[in-house]
Amino acid sequence: MARNGSDDATRPGTTPVEAVEGLLAYAQSRWGGGGIRRAYEAVALSRAMAERDPGTYGVLLARCLRTTATLLLRRGQATEALPMAQEAVALTRATGGAPLAVSLYCLVEALEALNRFSEAAAFSAEADRLDPG
Repeated sequence: MARNGSDDATRPGTTPVEAVEGLLAYAQSRWGGGGIRRAYEAVALSRAMAERDPGTYGVLLARCLRTTATLLLRRGQATEALPMAQEAVALTRATGGAPLAVSLYCLVEALEALNRFSEAAAFSAEADRLDPG
């Protein structure tokens, strides 16, 4: 699916995963509030899918949460980003590997932005010990 605009995610025949991917791509290409809104939409869609099938869609939800947290951090909204990064870590603990490492580093960024350096260092050390598999 070519991702050219925010409405690409709602085209007929688009699968739910394609819709989430389209929303994330759009969100990452925009600096303003439109990008954040699309990231929140991606979180909502992936959360609904993960509730039905956590084993299949939990990692997708974690990626949506990380993306949204990163966008919020870029806008200086670390307080809003922190719970999303924490949830992404919780979702990826079971799978481990690269998804967990990326989630931990996102959490580190949020904690550092909040000047919680000792917590950030602990999570950074945990991520460094992981085998990205």
